[in-house]
Amino acid sequence: MIRVVLPAHLKNLAHVTGEVRVEVAGPPTQREVLDALETAYPMLLGTIRDRHSGERRPFVRFYACELDLSHESPDAPLPEEVVAGKEPFIVLGAMAGG
Repeated sequence: MIRVVLPAHLKNLAHVTGEVRVEVAGPPTQREVLDALETAYPMLLGTIRDRHSGERRPFVRFYACELDLSHESPDAPLPEEVVAGKEPFIVLGAMAGG
């Protein structure tokens, strides 16, 4: 099971509190985690990634183990700590402006 932390507005949309857990079908990657998340919570479709291209939305970032994974390949393996359930995969809404 992969632990996923969502920002507050997506928790509200998905009707969840705290972190969620998803089971991935293949090797644990960003793509597999997000596929499993959108399958379990279809109301999140299009909120984290573009529905058609699958690309990360501009103001969404991914973190794990204090690393910014936002610009990593969606098919790159997740850190072992995330795969083992010791650390969560974090979806974070970025802020812009000054």
